[in-house]
Amino acid sequence: MEPLITLLLIILFSIIVNKFATAALVRTGLSRDVASFQAQSAFSGVGFTTSESEYVVNHPVRRRIVRVLMLLGSAGITGAVASLILTFIDVDRAGAALRLGVLGVGLALLYIFATSKSIDAVVGKFIEWSLDKFTSIRVVDYESLLGIARGYMISTIKIHEDSWLAGKTLREARLREEGIIVLGIYRTIEGKVVYIGAPTPDTRILPGDEIVVYGPEETIENLSKRTKGPQGDRDHELMVELQEHRREADEKLARLSEASLSRGNEPHIN
Repeated sequence: MEPLITLLLIILFSIIVNKFATAALVRTGLSRDVASFQAQSAFSGVGFTTSESEYVVNHPVRRRIVRVLMLLGSAGITGAVASLILTFIDVDRAGAALRLGVLGVGLALLYIFATSKSIDAVVGKFIEWSLDKFTSIRVVDYESLLGIARGYMISTIKIHEDSWLAGKTLREARLREEGIIVLGIYRTIEGKVVYIGAPTPDTRILPGDEIVVYGPEETIENLSKRTKGPQGDRDHELMVELQEHRREADEKLARLSEASLSRGNEPHIN
């Protein structure tokens, strides 16, 4: 009977992992339906080729989620098959019928757990709490909607007491020099979350705020982990220098593109 219990636990674990992965992918901007399909596809190793798959593999955060799913899925499916085989080895007809009945009841209960909206609501709250507790950056990616260039993203960053931005005004932070634009701030005031859209340079960032930013992926990831102190200041200056190099490269590319277009528009003399 132990292999049968192991099998049901593996399936339960798989359902929970897929729910976590779906919630994480939703946080990167995918719809829940697409996120659920991609999570199940990655976990099972089926690998459907769809247009949504490109949104996954072209996004660094989604790639990390899918990579973990593939690793867990390969181990989980192998364990489930092994447990299923062991369940019916060296068992007489009556024992096999009993185990088959237990398996059927167990699968029915797991199906209810996986599809019940009321259970999903409770589990969903726990998943959201876990993701908020153990992740520092929440990506809200709108690549397909806004046509954001590869290498850039929109995301939210939670500001902690030791965050480099905590207590600074946007003018003092000089984020635009790093190539980052603050689009808005979520702030809790008297227990209610309010949104400050298009904040001014004099807007001060407070601990507990969640800022919505647009900019280069690498710079945003660095900013989300940056803490107060000399190291944080050095990271800021490094990102400023990196943005200067990006700007110079973009300007050079623009000049080459203009020159190419100009040559292409010149009349040909035969």
